[in-house]
Amino acid sequence: MIQASVFGKTSDGRTVYSFKIKDGANEVTILNLGGIIQSLKIAGQDGKPVDVILGYNDVASYEQNGGYLGALIGRCGNRIEKGRLVIDGEEYSLYCNDRGNHLHGGKEGFDKKIWNYVFDGDDGNTLALSLRSPDMEENYPGNVNVQVNYTLVNGELKIEYGAISDRKTVLNFTNHAYFNLDGEGSGNIYDTFLQIAADRVTPTDENLIPHGEFKNVEGTPFDFRKGRRIGEKIGDTEDDDIRYGDGYDINFVCNKPMGEYGKIAEAEGARSGIVMEVFTDLPAVQLYTGNGLHQQGKSGYYNRNYGFCLETQCIPNAVNVPAYAELGDPVVERGKIYTTTTAYKFSVRR
Repeated sequence: MIQASVFGKTSDGRTVYSFKIKDGANEVTILNLGGIIQSLKIAGQDGKPVDVILGYNDVASYEQNGGYLGALIGRCGNRIEKGRLVIDGEEYSLYCNDRGNHLHGGKEGFDKKIWNYVFDGDDGNTLALSLRSPDMEENYPGNVNVQVNYTLVNGELKIEYGAISDRKTVLNFTNHAYFNLDGEGSGNIYDTFLQIAADRVTPTDENLIPHGEFKNVEGTPFDFRKGRRIGEKIGDTEDDDIRYGDGYDINFVCNKPMGEYGKIAEAEGARSGIVMEVFTDLPAVQLYTGNGLHQQGKSGYYNRNYGFCLETQCIPNAVNVPAYAELGDPVVERGKIYTTTTAYKFSVRR
């Protein structure tokens, strides 16, 4: 069942709606502002709901604070070096909003849009958000029609992305949810147990741009293959990539090919016992541990490392690196239907 209500108004007077999808004792709240996951309440060991998503209680906070909390990201998630995009020999200069590079769709990405919505409030469990991104928005070519479906069933939040463009363009959507499985505002995520099925990461320069290299995780702070506490190696500044990111802010190359849907990660809250499994058909996932968090959230102040992100995607800067594009090319042909699915499945360790 889906319940709609007014969440608030933007600074320019537009109404923002919230949509609550109920799944037994679990529920998720999605905003049509930026496709934001505003809340995700999971029944804990005692049956009481635990909100595992960092966010805000009002529209103004989403407008004024950075960090992309819970937001739908597009047209291209993550970074593109110097905003340089070349398609069939034609160069496009994208807006640079992060250390001289293009990040998360630019100045006015999908996270800042008011989306159209369709849902069945009586019996449905899927919210469909849609928009049209016009040709040369943020200097991306092509008129792009986008639809994103959110479904909550049996403790699994599934996000299905779809789009089509009338010109060859870049499409690499993701969601920037910050998770704290012990509850948003409950403290840092150092004791959260995390496992990632990835043998390699893509190392970066000091501006967090990868240039084509791969690094084996063996013997590094990025070896989560058997699982360990997030805080165990987060301060290992002898590693360049930990130092550049001031913690974890790096892309993992999944041990499965693009287009093959499967489990890539699992996390467990140290106190709640809430387990989250991550499934996707994308080739990579960015682990970010909220190294820049410093804002007032829903139930308290969010300090550094109070949440972590697992952003499924194509490899960052793949538009400029053929070795990355071979594993999943974000450049999509005119008229080709772009589809991808990511899901977060929750359970409780008894």
